[in-house]
Amino acid sequence: MLFAALVVEFVLIKDEITLRTAQRLLRIDAAFGISAGVVLVVGILRVIFFEKGTDYYLHSLPFFVKISLFVILGLLSIYPTVKFMAWRPAVKQGQPPVVDAGTLRTLRRVLHIELAGVALLILMAAMMARGVWMVE
Repeated sequence: MLFAALVVEFVLIKDEITLRTAQRLLRIDAAFGISAGVVLVVGILRVIFFEKGTDYYLHSLPFFVKISLFVILGLLSIYPTVKFMAWRPAVKQGQPPVVDAGTLRTLRRVLHIELAGVALLILMAAMMARGVWMVE
């Protein structure tokens, strides 16, 4: 869900933001935030109570890379969310938001970075599950 929401956001950010696009982006960004929260809670529960146990994860370099990426992606996602939330007054009035080309480019760039980060995060999860780069 998290990755899908990012892909949809990326696809919807075009040269011009219509009212319908802005409405969709607001909903999709909310879904992205909710899915990120679910991923975080489930991940914490898995580390502490399920799967291989805390000791296993604390000796896994991919685990630390994955956690670091998750934090970085969370911080990066603040920019698009703040921009999308700024559109709410216009959207509530039934008007498309006014967005300059530079802001759209920056949004696309941030979403590109987030997509690459999520792909890397998934790779780290697979490596972690297979015990790659375990440290003593």
